[in-house]
Amino acid sequence: MSLSTLIILIVLFFVTSVVGVVTGSNSLITVPVMFQFGIDEKVAVATNMFGLTFMAVGGTIPFVRQKRIDYYRVRPLVLLTIAGSALGAALVGAITDQSLRLIVSVAMIAVAVFTLLSRKPADEAAEVEPKRAIVYFLTFILAIYGGLYSGGYITVLTAMLAAFYAMPFGEAVGATKLINVFSSLIATLVFIRQDLVDFKLGAILAVTMFAGAYIGAHYAARMNESWLRRIFLTTVLLLAAKILYDISATLF
Repeated sequence: MSLSTLIILIVLFFVTSVVGVVTGSNSLITVPVMFQFGIDEKVAVATNMFGLTFMAVGGTIPFVRQKRIDYYRVRPLVLLTIAGSALGAALVGAITDQSLRLIVSVAMIAVAVFTLLSRKPADEAAEVEPKRAIVYFLTFILAIYGGLYSGGYITVLTAMLAAFYAMPFGEAVGATKLINVFSSLIATLVFIRQDLVDFKLGAILAVTMFAGAYIGAHYAARMNESWLRRIFLTTVLLLAAKILYDISATLF
C-alpha cells in the first residue's frame, strides 16, 4: 500500500470517527473506500471491524465519565449483542467476496431508506412506553448484521432504542457506544480466528479511530438533545444523498 493511500485512509477514518460517534454508519463509507483501494473484501470488513472496536472504546469513555449510560437497561442488550455478533461474523468466512460486496451495497441503500422514512423526533420517541420484547428481538437481529458488516448498524440501533426503549436520544447514543464495544470485539475475535485481519493496517486505523471517536464523544456527551438530533439527521441525510448519487452514477 502506497503512502498516499495510507494517508487518505487515515484522514477518512479520523473524520468519520469524529462524526460517527453521534451518527454511526462509518462503515458505509470506510469499507467501500477500502474496496476501491484494492483491499480484499473480507480483509476490508475484518480490518475495519478491528478499528471499530477501538473507536467504540474511545467513544464510550466520555459518556461513562458523564454518567449518560443506564447500565441496568443496557446489560441484557449487551448479552444479546454478543451472541448475535458472533453469529454474524462467522457468516463472513462462509460467503463469497462477490456476495459480500452485494451485502454492502444493499445495506447502504437500506440504511438510507430507513433514515429517510424515520421521521419521528427522538425527544418525542422518548415519551413512549418501553417495548422490551421488540427491543430484545431487534437487538439480536441487528447484532447479527453488526457482526457481519456493521455499516449503519449503530444508526439503526440508536433510532430503535429511542423509538421502542423510551431512551432520550443522548442516552441512546451513549448506550450504543457501549454495546458496539462488545459487538465489534466479538466479531473481531471471530475474524482473527479466520485469519482475516490485516494487523499492520488495523493498528494504524485503530489509533486513528480511537482518537477521532474520543474527540467526537467528548463534545457529544456535553451536547443537549436538540443539537445531537440535528447532527444525527444532517449527517444521515448527507449520507443518503451520497448513496443515491452512487446508485445513479452506476445506473447512468
